Amino acid sequence: MIIYRSLNDIQPLTNAVVTSGTFDGVHLGHQTILARLTEVAKASNGESVLITYWPHPRTVVSNDSQNLKLLTTLDEKIELIDQAGVDNLLIIPFTRSFSQLTSEEYIRQILLDKIGTKKLVIGYDHRFGRDREGGFEYIRAHQQEYGFEVEEIPRQDVEAVGVSSSKIRAALSQGNVTIANRFLGRPYTLTGTIVKGRQLGRTIGFPTANMQVDDTSKLVPANGVYAVEVEYAGQTLGGMLNIGFRPTVAGVNQTIETYIFDFDKDIYGEHMTLKFKEFLRPEQKFDGLTALVAQLKLDEETARGVLEISSSVDRQQSLDKNN
Repeated sequence: MIIYRSLNDIQPLTNAVVTSGTFDGVHLGHQTILARLTEVAKASNGESVLITYWPHPRTVVSNDSQNLKLLTTLDEKIELIDQAGVDNLLIIPFTRSFSQLTSEEYIRQILLDKIGTKKLVIGYDHRFGRDREGGFEYIRAHQQEYGFEVEEIPRQDVEAVGVSSSKIRAALSQGNVTIANRFLGRPYTLTGTIVKGRQLGRTIGFPTANMQVDDTSKLVPANGVYAVEVEYAGQTLGGMLNIGFRPTVAGVNQTIETYIFDFDKDIYGEHMTLKFKEFLRPEQKFDGLTALVAQLKLDEETARGVLEISSSVDRQQSLDKNN
């Protein structure tokens, strides 16, 4: 996939089949559009082009910009779009001045002059231009004037999966990773750097990797305990994750701490990615460390069951039984 990070980087293509949108999460609904985009491009011996925007338009033009958290960082979005088989990705820096382009200016300056669009593929509810004035009906009425075709992804095709970025954000904010993962078509992820914490976990037999998320605009799911897969240094490991304030030990700041199963290595300063598999329980305050440790042992057993990972004790007992 060729990536263009500004309008100045791209030259008109010979046979461009184009779609556009924010595509936050690249969820199942987005994947429906991308599958049709690549299908049409191949059928016409053309090149597929996805136009997206960064930062997210709502962070620029909306009053709730500080509250909006995203499902994908820019790097994650690029990787997912590449996996979908798109030939060209144009990332337009979204500014207030760009948001003032009329639909006519958008069509002529970007779709025609910059890209050379021959066919536009858009979802049934896609809008563009200042005040979202442009849409399918407008383009279809003027397609002969503009010299390109337009195809609308029907409402039933997009709504069949019953998904939207807003629904996924709401599910994650409630800790419902099962619904979020179903809508995404994959596990939700967090990537970050391992930093030093208070190191209390190692004193009770549960040493944790304390993550600082790389991108502060990324949505962190609700406080609680989760079963997760941990991607680190080319390995996929199992673990249980706590997001929250650790009330039992008088925590003050929210932390993202993962107890990685069967793992004993100093990884401060290194990167890892968490894949959320299942919500286990809400965060709660226990009557002392003894009660906390007892619950953590139960959490570990549950998480291992979810991930289908046996404990080192179980494996050794199995070996002893077979020998």
